[in-house]
Amino acid sequence: MKKISMLVGLLTIPVGLLAQAGQSLTIEDCYTLAKQNYPLIKQRALIQKTSAYSVENAAKGYLPQLTLSGQATYQNQTVDFSESALGAVIPPNVALPKISKDQYKVTGQVDQLIYDGGAIKYTQEARRTDAAIQEQNLEVSLYALRERVNQLFFGIALIDEQLKQTDLRKADIQSGVDKTQGALTNGTAFRSSLNELKAELIRADQATTELKASRRAYVTMLGALINQPLNDSTVFVRPQPITLSAQVNRPELTLYENQKRIYDVQEKQLQAAYRPKVSAFFQENYGRPTFNIINNTFDFFWIGGIRLNWALSSLYTTHRNDVQLLAINRQNVDIQRETFLFNTNLSLAQQSSDVQKYQDLIAQDNQIVDLRASVKNSANAQLQNGVITSHDYINQVNAENEARQNLILHQIQLLQAQYTHKNTSGN
Repeated sequence: MKKISMLVGLLTIPVGLLAQAGQSLTIEDCYTLAKQNYPLIKQRALIQKTSAYSVENAAKGYLPQLTLSGQATYQNQTVDFSESALGAVIPPNVALPKISKDQYKVTGQVDQLIYDGGAIKYTQEARRTDAAIQEQNLEVSLYALRERVNQLFFGIALIDEQLKQTDLRKADIQSGVDKTQGALTNGTAFRSSLNELKAELIRADQATTELKASRRAYVTMLGALINQPLNDSTVFVRPQPITLSAQVNRPELTLYENQKRIYDVQEKQLQAAYRPKVSAFFQENYGRPTFNIINNTFDFFWIGGIRLNWALSSLYTTHRNDVQLLAINRQNVDIQRETFLFNTNLSLAQQSSDVQKYQDLIAQDNQIVDLRASVKNSANAQLQNGVITSHDYINQVNAENEARQNLILHQIQLLQAQYTHKNTSGN
């Protein structure tokens, strides 16, 4: 149980603390951290909140809608029964009612939607699809961070390998210094030869200083990108070779699908727009006159019922053109998708060619390194026996070092080309 508790505790330590403590950091860790800590990621929460509010607002169309209104009017003429035919049969001593020219009404009305043809439903669907498009646009932007991580991570990997090779070169030169020092003591070598070797050793130290400075710069930039406190003790795990895949799984493809889906939803909205709308209503009024116009006093009066609205004008005006515009928009998305896949496949073909090129170069580098190492080893023995000068020995050491540097460079370039291919394909 204690071992399990310790393991759980280690798994919950933040990656940044592990890196700071000198633990390992993989390129996949960097991908994840760069995405999590990039400022643009904050937009995701805003997009989700905006979508939730928009969908909720659209759903409120199902709730009863309450309106309150009022009016006070004055008109030049109203109903006057005394001027009608009715006035001729009414006894003279009977006063007929007369409607006031100043009229007042305060109205409260409640409308309840019964059927809207799916307008609210498709509005909600459109809001969700809009949010999905925005989130996928964000995903496309964040995916581009992987290439920036590649450049920094493989830059550090190359420098680490170059530092190792520089240490080997320094060891070879130090071996020459030691042997020349012994020969000088025995009187079989010149001090100038020893000084030349020592100067070359200092040059190797300078190369180490420059490489370490470059490494610190790369580490600082990578630390800023992934928002982690990296330092010289952070160990960057060299990525393993990977198998190339020609299948494209980029986030842009999902974006194109979402863009086409929004046009499908908009077409459903067009269909819902020309369907009938049915609602119930209830209206409570207070004012003068009431529905009973004979009674010219202030009073309450109400009315309720079912209302049907059916706007058919769009069927013979804009509906057909709107459907055609949506079809054109879908075709534009298809063209964008086709163009993206065409360019991506071209890049993948070039990157596959680069991978093959570096594999061929590495095979040749290995042969050159073996030959240069053999020549250097012979030169080392010849230097000890005084057959060649220290200058000749340095030339052979540098030649082997150059061969090994080329091998290291091509090995890292091969890895970077493989991971660039992986990111380009989205696998």
